[in-house]
Amino acid sequence: MTRKIFAVMLLSLALTACESATPDNNANATSPAKANTNNQAPTPAASATPQPSPTVKAELKTGDKVKVAANGTSVDATVVAVDEKAGKVTVRIQGDGKDTTVSLDNVTKQ
Repeated sequence: MTRKIFAVMLLSLALTACESATPDNNANATSPAKANTNNQAPTPAASATPQPSPTVKAELKTGDKVKVAANGTSVDATVVAVDEKAGKVTVRIQGDGKDTTVSLDNVTKQ
């Protein structure tokens, strides 16, 4: 019985989502044909270009002392290279001597 009720409810939801708009719902919409009757070109929709938000992590540069989250602990490291487009930082962990590439999210500036 529960399955039948669930199936009917799901079918009802699907039909409601697929229902076409009625003229009453579309009365305030501006169509390109309406805009052209006054010899005016339709205004293009404003395109939102994502702007990178300024963060502390973007201020990392070669030689900075940082803490890197690795294996559930935070270890000291030095920045070797920064790739902001990829969101990666190459660091040299103190005591290890190896260069490791990590995500910007895992790096905290000291």
